[in-house]
Amino acid sequence: MSFDRATLIAACRAHGKVARVVVASVKGSAPREVGASMLVWRDGQSGTVGGGALEHALTQTARRQPETGADTVTRHALGPDMGQCCGGAVEMLTEYYDLTRAQALPQDMIARGKGPEPLSVTRARSLLRNRGQRPLPVYCDGWMVEPVSQPTRAIWIWGAGHVGRALIAVLHPLPDVQITWVDTQTERFPIDMPDGVTQLCAQKLADLVPYAPHDADHLIVTFSHALDLELCHRLLGHGFAFAGLIGSATKWARFRNRLRDLGHGPDQITRITCPIGRPELGKHPHVIAIGVASELIAARQANTAAWETRA
Repeated sequence: MSFDRATLIAACRAHGKVARVVVASVKGSAPREVGASMLVWRDGQSGTVGGGALEHALTQTARRQPETGADTVTRHALGPDMGQCCGGAVEMLTEYYDLTRAQALPQDMIARGKGPEPLSVTRARSLLRNRGQRPLPVYCDGWMVEPVSQPTRAIWIWGAGHVGRALIAVLHPLPDVQITWVDTQTERFPIDMPDGVTQLCAQKLADLVPYAPHDADHLIVTFSHALDLELCHRLLGHGFAFAGLIGSATKWARFRNRLRDLGHGPDQITRITCPIGRPELGKHPHVIAIGVASELIAARQANTAAWETRA
């Protein structure tokens, strides 16, 4: 988890004074991990620290005092205090931000606490500055340390139809994700674009492929089989971490033959996943999107595990 500075600034700009509630420490069983956070303002909220009685109580406290509230650390035994089945205890840090305070936050690591900065925090600053090692969220010696959220995963969604919109709804809240959404006409996009989603429009859609990072994930869900084929062809020549194509087994059989005729070898072609998601669950756009999200997360976890094994 990390500190989403950009979302906090946007919330302060939209709502004025905003409380940020973050899980500072966990002992035993708890609904969420250290670094999980939510934003609360007078008539709304976003994010979650685990739901249930704990989140409700913290939300009500933060909402009652957004103008006068002071930063606090509170401890909660989830069983005795909250009547929850979790047998653990958590410390929760609640901080109050206005736009000025939010914009003044550092852009790499946010460390704050009472008294002199402990050696552990100084060491974390040095490792980040000299080696680029981002610290894990931790509450230690009265100081809370969190890395600032940096997009580490680029996802390109090709197509703004029903499935494309469902994919955006499911994927854009994920942490550390940077989404680019592409189609041939601006009218195909919704009026209200989600925060953090970049919209691109081009008549010749495949001409945008060179602008994508070589390690991006691609989801091809356009309205045209011809466009789908051209995107597959161009992506195979460009490079990607993951490429998924919506379609049936019959469609993919035809695409494999056409991609072979375009000069791509079997090992290249099989890097494209088709169909995407979990076809056995159904064809509703949001069902497809849920299956795709699971597929992407599993693929990245497998890649991370392989990298850690080699290291």
